[in-house]
Order: sequence, then structure tokens, then C-alpha cells
Amino acid sequence: MARVWSIVVAGGSGRRFGEPKQFSSLGGRPVFSWAVDACRAVSDGVVLVVPADAAASDHPGADAVVTGGKTRADSVRRGIDAVPAEADIIVVHDAARPLAPPPLFAAVLEALREDGIVGAVPGLAPSDTIKVVDPSMNVTNTLNRASLVAVQTPQAFRAAALRDAHARAKGDPDAVATDDAMLVEVSGGRVRVVAGHPDNIKITTPEDLATAERLLAAAREA
Repeated sequence: MARVWSIVVAGGSGRRFGEPKQFSSLGGRPVFSWAVDACRAVSDGVVLVVPADAAASDHPGADAVVTGGKTRADSVRRGIDAVPAEADIIVVHDAARPLAPPPLFAAVLEALREDGIVGAVPGLAPSDTIKVVDPSMNVTNTLNRASLVAVQTPQAFRAAALRDAHARAKGDPDAVATDDAMLVEVSGGRVRVVAGHPDNIKITTPEDLATAERLLAAAREA
């Protein structure tokens, strides 16, 4: 049976939110705790990555708490370093996505059972037309929505592939990635997209937190 460890990335400063959003209250609990509990349900262990000024004792529920780095990639790498070497699969999940449902975790883990697939991510087809613009905001291209997906977390990876991708990126000053799947893709790994969930929103602004409160209340009433 595959050994699964999860990394919950909660090391951000929350510039757009106005404060570290991962510690804001959602349903009477810190936002990050929802992500930790969701990962706990599918994992043998959970690593929580927090800002440098956060005390480890304030974050129960994780097997290890580590300090994040200057970038998200740096923070994930520090989380990877805390995952035991015997882990077969590593799940990376943003603390800012507290409402990821259990079937989403099951779907990305199931996708890794296919031969040749080393990563799996949830994604939703964009409903808006996507245009490419230059620095002056002039349109240079309109993308075909049929081949586009907006990617979420949790993202699941074969541990060896994720470790290798991050090791390569760490040694490349030009390596820039907005998610871990991109690093794995650049390293040549095949990443599968599974159906995302519309309620799996990312909390970026106070308005997003209010939306999450409404979604949580509706789920409790259902």
C-alpha cells in the first residue's frame, strides 16, 4: 500500500488579504486547519509550512511544522525535506483552499495509479474568454478555451518525481513556477488533470473568505 504524506502550504504573508489569511477564522476555526484535516484523512502524515513568525505550538494537527521560504517553491521544498524518505506519494495543498472536498483528494490519488502518470491536479474549464496582452494591454492573442483548465490544489505526485523536480529548480536561477505541477512538467513528468470542484475556492481577499463562510454554512444545512 502506497505511503502518502501531505504538505499544507501556509507560509504566505497575505498581502492582498491584508493579513495572513491562513490564520483567519472560518466556521470558528483557522482557515489552515480545514486543509490540515482534509489532508489528514488521506495521509500517513502531514507537514504544515508556516511563516517564520508563527509558533509551531499554535498549529496542532500536523506531524511536523516547518518555516516557509521567500517563495512558494522555497516553502514547498522545505516541506518536502520534512517528509520521510519512505513516502511514495506527496500531496501538496494550499491552506488557502479550505473547502477542498474528500472526493477531490481521492481523484488525484487514483490518477497516480495509471502507469506513466507521476502527477495529478484538479482543474476546471474557464468560463470566460482568455486573451493574451502585451505590457500596454493590447491584445496579442485569444486562447482556445477548449484546451485550457484553471488548476487547483490538492496536487498529488510520485514522491521521487516531485523531489527531483524541486531539486532541479533549486539549482536553476531562471526556474519560475506558479505551482508544483509546472516544475514536474518541465522535468518531463506526465501530469494528469482530473475534474476540479467549483466550491474549492482559493481565499485571496476578504470577499473570498465571506464566500467560503456561505459555502460552509450551505454545506452544513444540506
